[in-house]
Amino acid sequence: MLETFANPSPERDYQISITCPEFTCLCPKTGQPDFAVFHFTYVPDQLCIELKSLKTYLWSFRNEGMFHEAVTNLVLEDLVRVVHPRSMIVRAVFNVRGGITTEVKVEHRQS
Repeated sequence: MLETFANPSPERDYQISITCPEFTCLCPKTGQPDFAVFHFTYVPDQLCIELKSLKTYLWSFRNEGMFHEAVTNLVLEDLVRVVHPRSMIVRAVFNVRGGITTEVKVEHRQS
């Protein structure tokens, strides 16, 4: 479960960057593990992401078969639903497999 804490400076825009280099999920076609580095950049509004809960949340994908595009979009949707940031970018760089590296970047902007 993703947890949050109160933004200590909600009156100003500032950027938080988080890198999670140990993401894994399963290829839905082959069942083989896919490895990725997830990069999060966001401008918080009232809440910030609690890092241990983010780590645990990302671990929950280890046995899930998901395409790179689907998992990256799902992670953004879940974080936006919980944190309500002013803006957020999630970038996932999946390790090379069969000579191909995939990078998926998804973005949210508060309306």
